Amino acid sequence: MNAVALRLKPQQDLKIELDRFIQEQCVDAACILTCVGSLTQVKLRFANQANAAVYQGHFEIVSLVGVMSQHGSHYHMAIADKMGCVRGGHVLPGCLVYTTAEIIVGILPHLKFQREYDQMTGYNELAIYPSN
Repeated sequence: MNAVALRLKPQQDLKIELDRFIQEQCVDAACILTCVGSLTQVKLRFANQANAAVYQGHFEIVSLVGVMSQHGSHYHMAIADKMGCVRGGHVLPGCLVYTTAEIIVGILPHLKFQREYDQMTGYNELAIYPSN
């Protein structure tokens, strides 16, 4: 595994920038190893909900996890508000960096991730293949 460090700056969109990095680098398989940072806007989809929740304010990123590929990525995040109350869910475009997002991405060169329809779940799920 190789590791790459990224730093996002104020007003950058967390999901869009992560997806852009993976596309530009033509990465077939990667994961989020760690992230610390803050957001002024958060857009998450909670479990089994059709619509997104949007929050404005100042939030700390307390966890960001995900599997990444130029063929489709999937991220979940937990954020804490000024009182330390935590919310978490599926990351959507619209999560805007406040001061920074310091992210370490693990590149997995021996794997290829795809998103493929799964009849059991009804969603596009992770399919794992050896790289060519």
